[in-house]
Amino acid sequence: MERPRIVIIGAGPAGIHCAQTLVDAGLSPIVLDEQPQSGGQIYKRQPPGFKRDYNTLYGTEALKAKALHRCADTLQAKIDYYPNTSVWDVQDQVVYAYQDEKPIEIHYDYLVLCTGAIDRVIPIAGWQQAGSYTLGGAQIALKHQGLSIGKQVVFMGTGPLLYLVAYQYVKAGANVEAVLDTSSFADRLKGLLGLLAKPKALLSGMFFIAKMKKRGVVFKNAIKPKTILGDEQGVAGVEVEDAAGKVWHFACDAVATGFHLKPETQLADLLGCEFIYEPLSQLWLPKTDDCGRTTVAGVYCAGDGSAILGADAAECAGKLAAMALLTDAKQLTEKLKQRLPKLQHKMTQLRRFGMGLQKAFPWPAYLLDEIDDNTVICRCEMILAKEIRDSVMQKGADEVNRSKSFTRVGMGRCQGRYCSHVNAQLIANASRNGRSLEATSTGAFVGRQRSQAPVKPLPVNVYLNEPLVVDKKEEVIS
Repeated sequence: MERPRIVIIGAGPAGIHCAQTLVDAGLSPIVLDEQPQSGGQIYKRQPPGFKRDYNTLYGTEALKAKALHRCADTLQAKIDYYPNTSVWDVQDQVVYAYQDEKPIEIHYDYLVLCTGAIDRVIPIAGWQQAGSYTLGGAQIALKHQGLSIGKQVVFMGTGPLLYLVAYQYVKAGANVEAVLDTSSFADRLKGLLGLLAKPKALLSGMFFIAKMKKRGVVFKNAIKPKTILGDEQGVAGVEVEDAAGKVWHFACDAVATGFHLKPETQLADLLGCEFIYEPLSQLWLPKTDDCGRTTVAGVYCAGDGSAILGADAAECAGKLAAMALLTDAKQLTEKLKQRLPKLQHKMTQLRRFGMGLQKAFPWPAYLLDEIDDNTVICRCEMILAKEIRDSVMQKGADEVNRSKSFTRVGMGRCQGRYCSHVNAQLIANASRNGRSLEATSTGAFVGRQRSQAPVKPLPVNVYLNEPLVVDKKEEVIS
């Protein structure tokens, strides 16, 4: 009997724990990692030569980061690990990738997508200026380069990452002027029951806020971002409006914004996986069962690449996806089978916590309704909101892929990762046909931007080299 060819895309908490579970069952998967070292974005390792300890780099998550890194390092002798490897296409059970500008084609029987997430943004007037970052970008600058994005920084948006990154900056000695949150105290109460599913996480958030207040950081809730001030020299400040209608000005030379995270779903889309609309987050997500099986046989999703539930849930989801794969391959051991109910119970709790987060820090969709015509929506192509609205009213571009053709929204380097969900909402608002984000039996649908290869920028000289073809077939030694 041959061992199944298994490929895991991603080496964060979900990918590493998926690989470990498969190794425990006697298999040796291939793990593709876009980063130079395993850990993902949440537990991103520092570059060679940096000597910061775990407590300095990861704070309250230091023990978890150390455990994941230790697990990943131990696994490397038991798996085929490809660092610095970007996947740009998947089709006909072949993963197309490149490592250091050398092409790789990897055949598989089973594929686990642990692709992680990116920042979810809302365009704010002036956000195209130098000094305007996403929360994830600000965090990477601090963790990977040991740098603050500015001398005086404002953090704005909503969600737990807003407070985590701001606290990390304060802890590192950076000058944080303010933390500005679109969610309200009433929202926190709505999500409290779900948040109590992870009381330690709730207490950590309260600890972060207390420490930052002690350092003089200003906190504002229930705000509306109005503009990021500045000129050709870069960011000079931000203006927000509070619940009472008062406008507040905060001077800064850098601002980091983010409104939760957004799963990286392009590969699942290319594979033909079915997607479902999630009304609370207003996102289209890959449809999976409780263990991560997608609607395409042999393809599984785990971690933030399918639902934003955090690192603990990603670890659990990685294990469950591995067990689903082993069950389908008829190789689930009795020992692993006994662990399944406990993992499923834990995942149920973590989903409840994730739901609590969405209620406590709701996606502020109303801000998209108020975007000014002159606000840049697509920073890659510098497309204004007015251009999108005009294309709907004058050219009938009331579907996102048609809008992309007319306006170039989503054609830039990010391939719509940051702008497609905003574009969809603007189309729905401007449409005369009552179009909505969600497909319904009674209303027209604005669509979902189709993913196209290459899903990541592909160097033009990659195929000057002969591709490395990996078609791993091994005999099981009985």
